[in-house]
Amino acid sequence: MKSRTVSPFWELFEELPSKIQVLASKAYRLWRVNPASKGLRFKRVCDSEPIYSVRIGREYRALGLLEGDTIYWYFIGNHDDYERELKKL
Repeated sequence: MKSRTVSPFWELFEELPSKIQVLASKAYRLWRVNPASKGLRFKRVCDSEPIYSVRIGREYRALGLLEGDTIYWYFIGNHDDYERELKKL
């Protein structure tokens, strides 16, 4: 699976605490090797659209849209912001 980022992913990433940025980078590297790794909990989170979630530590998540063999990461943030994003779907 290929991976790309779209706005506003990097803007949101830059707003994260530095320790979460490090966790996010580690999670991404693990995802590239093994998306099914249990710690990532990579899963589809929307029935109507191919939106997927990945876990970044206990309190942060990223969301991406899967199109073909490419996932387009568009959100990264804390769990409360993640829940708000899910409600928009």
